[in-house]
Order: sequence, then structure tokens, then C-alpha cells
Amino acid sequence: MASRGGSKSAAKPSKRGGASGSKGLPRKSIAAGACPSKALTSKKNVESDSDESTDVMSSSEDEDRWKEGTKHTEVSADYWTIQKLVKYMKAGNQTATIVALCCLKEYDLTTQMNQLAIQDIGGLEVLVNLLESNDFKCRLGALSVLSEISLNMDIRKTIVDLGGIPLLVKILSEPAGNLKVMAAETLANVAKVRLARKLVRRCGGIPRLVDLLDISLHALQTSRDELAIEEKELLDMAKAGARALWSLSESRHNKELMRKSGIVPLMGRLLKSVHIELVVPIMGTIQQCASQSSYQLAITTENMILDIVTHLTSDNLDLKMQCSSAIFKCASDKTARDLVREAGGLDPLVQIAKDKSIRDNKPLLAAATGALWQCAYSEANIKKLDQLKAIHVFVSLLNDENDDVLTNVVGAIAECVKFQNNRENIRTTGGLPLLVSLLNGTHPPMLENVAKALKECAIDPESMTMLEELDAIRLIWSLLKNPHKRVQAYAAWALCPCIEHAKDSGELVRSFVGALELVVDLLKSRDTFVLSAICAALATIAKDKENLAVLSDHKVISMLANLVHTTDDMLRENLAAAIASCAPYGNNTQELGRLKTVTPIVGYMVSTNPRVHRTTALALWRLSEDPQNCITMHQSGVVPFLLETVGSKDKELQEASANCLRNIRALALRAEEYQLQQG
Repeated sequence: MASRGGSKSAAKPSKRGGASGSKGLPRKSIAAGACPSKALTSKKNVESDSDESTDVMSSSEDEDRWKEGTKHTEVSADYWTIQKLVKYMKAGNQTATIVALCCLKEYDLTTQMNQLAIQDIGGLEVLVNLLESNDFKCRLGALSVLSEISLNMDIRKTIVDLGGIPLLVKILSEPAGNLKVMAAETLANVAKVRLARKLVRRCGGIPRLVDLLDISLHALQTSRDELAIEEKELLDMAKAGARALWSLSESRHNKELMRKSGIVPLMGRLLKSVHIELVVPIMGTIQQCASQSSYQLAITTENMILDIVTHLTSDNLDLKMQCSSAIFKCASDKTARDLVREAGGLDPLVQIAKDKSIRDNKPLLAAATGALWQCAYSEANIKKLDQLKAIHVFVSLLNDENDDVLTNVVGAIAECVKFQNNRENIRTTGGLPLLVSLLNGTHPPMLENVAKALKECAIDPESMTMLEELDAIRLIWSLLKNPHKRVQAYAAWALCPCIEHAKDSGELVRSFVGALELVVDLLKSRDTFVLSAICAALATIAKDKENLAVLSDHKVISMLANLVHTTDDMLRENLAAAIASCAPYGNNTQELGRLKTVTPIVGYMVSTNPRVHRTTALALWRLSEDPQNCITMHQSGVVPFLLETVGSKDKELQEASANCLRNIRALALRAEEYQLQQG
């Protein structure tokens, strides 16, 4: 390779091991000093960005497996030939370097052995060094090699360590389009390393990559064969930039910077492209970014949903998966769910889930079922799914072995069975035994959704009978022992209708050894959601007098009293219900007064939640059976609240408020009579 002056004389090796035509810098100085912050590669800074992405820098297991494999592989003749070419690049002049690079391109650089040949002899240092060369052909040749060998995770890390990221980012500002394409392609591979994503952001690479996406609508909607040479080059740059941004979007910081750099309208335009090789990476970027609320809003306001739904019918399975995944993330918003239905997106999603030919494609199946699950949160979408007979499709997928697929399918079923016709459909299509069998699983999100689904099914009397026959209540109760808090909570919620609609619920509960003790013990949890669910379960269990006696023996009253100072409305609602159910036994009412629970419970009446008012009034009614509690209530100022709620349209709230007022008034009358007698 030539020196800076362009001489063809033999060049001295630079400090990085390449020809002197590049700006030879020590490896350490480039790695740490090419960007504004010298400490980018320090351990402290890596840790500070550790929450940027969901994946790690590399998989040590995969690396060890790769290295282990190369140890036992016979070295081919190509290995030695490639190493000779690298030596020519190190010691040769400009012409020799270019020829060596051209010869390297004749080999399959995607194979591990050929990649190892370059790495073992220090070829990566030479290639990275060449990125600073003044010779266009040298840089283009080096980039074309790096773009291929950077598919290897070990080589990606080495490129980062050698300070290649700032050099690649700098090339993005070059006027030559083919250099930009190769640099962006290399970044697309290297940016799968977490530190590389951080370095690209710090070196200003994201705005430059976003600029590559700015291409005319004419070029996007015209066949490649009909495009001018300049438009083809712009198309290639957009494709490479989209791939790089797809990798970079693993980082939440990068997503925000991409948005600020103006990527959103460009993504909306690129989705209209007829070039699938461009749509796939841009769709991948969209689905990565769709996890953020700012992007979810942008996707709906920029009318991207229609284009995303259109691509669901593509023959490209990867594109189908990215589109489904984007809908999965966006459909948590009601507006987006409605747009998916209006654009006709539910039909292709159900078709994907129904297609037996893609059952082995778990990422696609999980994305499609996840999208259906989120869309099912809208009643209008459920009606459309009923027309498409989606329940039958969901039931057929309950035998799948993939945890993500099962989680999404059961989640969709849990939403659908909120309606009676679907509860009947699940029962008649054999779905209940399959759901119950999933209670033996270990995947926490799936167990949450199974509990949700069975909670809704238990409302149906015939389904409840079947659940009893399948021993479902015992299995649900066993989930209370699960270490995951949300599984515990949803299991407790599911027990409420199961116990309420069981034929002999009291005997059924007592037949489970240690069941009541387990429920009371969970009142020690520090998780508000778990406490709310357990209180709701206790409110149902305690309706049976024998169960209430056992609960009282397990000190349930003192445990409930410890919770009364909560400010969480959900816990207040269910705690008041539990107290209302547990108070009418023995001296529980007096004990609750002694433990000073009355005044805090009166304070619940200031809540704006009408459900809290209802259960609080019930609790106060039960507590007002004790005269001392009536005095405490009156002193706490409960009467104005009760006078207001007694006029409520909620019959249960009316009755409880009136009965509480009656008990307070009766005590006042007795006190007046006593004073008159004494007088």
C-alpha cells in the first residue's frame, strides 16, 4: 500500500501492523482515544451502560464452542494461502496491498477457518489500519473484507478493541457511496456487540446512518432494474443504513437518539418500498423501537399500521415475523389495536397462527400469537376473532412445546373467555383439559395467563364442574407456592370464582392440607399486588363458617390489621372485603377494634374509587356490630360519608351504608335512654 505521499516503494509496517499508507496509531490509543471520551472502553463505562440492551456483548458459550471446533479441524491449504496474502498486505507496496485484497475476496470469508486464518496472523489490525489509508481502493478493499468476516462474533469484538468503530463512523461522511455502503454493512455486524453500539452513538454515527435512509419515494416504488445508477447507489446505502440501525436499536439510548435524528418519518416512507431487502431491516428497526411509548405513538400518527398490515401477507417469513412483532408491541395501545382491525390485520394474523407449515418457525408463531393476544384486549377485536373462529386455532396451539407461543396463546384465550360464548367454545373444543395440564408447567408468564383464563372459565357453571373433575383447583392452589409474585397473585385471583362456584367449596378448601395456612402466610408478602389478590381470596374463603374458624385460629385478624394503613386503592378494596368477611366470627369484631383498625378504614371513604366505597361500607357495617367500634366511627367522622353513600345507585353500597348508620343510631338512642334513666 502506498504511503501518504502515494509512493509505490515498499512501506514500513505501522504501529498497528499495517502498511504505512494508513495513519498508524498504537492499538491502545485508537481504542481509547478515537472518540471524545478516553474512558469509553473502561470497565466503569461498560457497566454504566449495562442496561442499554437486552443482549450481552457476546455469548461466551458460543465463543468457546467455536474455538473448540477450530482446534480439532484440519487446517486447509486455503488457510496458509490467506495468511500469505495478509503478509503481502503487511509488507507490500500499494499495488501489492490492493492485489492481496482482491485475492482475499476470491475466498469464502464467511467460513470460520478462513476467518481464523486472517485473525491468527494479525490481519484484523492490518484491515482496520487500512481504513485510514489515503488510497480509495485500499479502503474499499479492506471494508469489503471486514463486512464479511465481521459476521463472526469474536472478530466483531476484536474490531471494537482495535478502535475500528470511530474509523467506520468517519467513513459514513465520505462522498463515495460504495464506501458508505461497506462501512454501514460492517457496522451492522459489529453493532451486535453492546460496547460497539455505545461507541457508535458517542462518535456521532447514528445521525449519519439516519441520513442514509433519506431516499425518494420514486426510487422506493420502482423496480431496481428500472432505476438509474445513482438511484441504485442510494438504495444500497439505505439498505445498509437500515441494517446498521436495526442492530443499533438494541440500545434504548440509541432508540431515543434515532428518534431525535428524524428517523420516524423516514421509516414511514421506507415501509412503502417495493424492495423487500430494504423493508425487512427497516421493519426490524421498527419492531425494536416499538417497545417505547414514543415510537408507539409515532407509528400510529404516521399511519404506519396500514403498511405493516400490508406486509403481513408477504411471502418473506422474516418480514412477516417483524411485522407481527411490531403489532405485538404496539397493540398495547387501544388506538393501535383498532387500527389493526380496521386495516384488516386480524385475518392474516389468524392465518399465520393457523398455517401448519410454519409451526416449526417459533419466532414467527410467537410474534403472530402475541399480536393476537394484544389485539384481543379490545371487545370489537374479539368479535372479529369470533368470526374468524380464532378460538379453534388457539386450542390447536395449546399442544405446542414453545413457552413463548403458549404464553401468547393462553393470553389471547384469557381475553376471549371473558365472553360467555367463548367460555362455551373452550369447553366444547376440548380446551379446558389442555389449559389445566399447563398448570404443571414452569414458565411464569404462561402460568400467569393460565390462571387468568381459568379465572374467567370458572364463572361458567358447566366449565366449573369440569374444572373440579380435572382437579384444577388443587393445581391452582399449588401456584401460591410459586416463587414468582405475579404467579402467586393471579393464582389467588383465580381461586376466587373457583371457590365461589364450587359445589361444596368449604369442604373442598379444607380437603387441601395446609391450604388455609398457606393463604394466611402470604399476608406477610411485601408485594401490594399479591396482598390484594390474597385478601380477595380470603374474602371468598371466609364466607364458609368452618373455614373462617380455621383462619381465625391462624391469626388472620392480626395479619389483616397490620395492612390497614395502606394507601393503595386496590389493596384497600380487597382488604376491606376480607375484613367484612372475617369480622362476623367469635370476638373478631372486638379484636379488630382493639387493634385500632376502625379509624384507618373510615379513611378509605375519601377514595374516589366507588369499589373501595362498597367494600369499605361492608367492613364498617360488620365492625359497627360492636358498640365501641360505633363510638370510634362516629368520632372519626364516618356519618357524613355514609349519608352520602346511602344515596348511591349501587344497591350493595346503599344497604351496607344504611345498616352501619342504623347501628350507630341505635347505640346513640341507647345512650340517650341511659342518660334519661340516670337523670
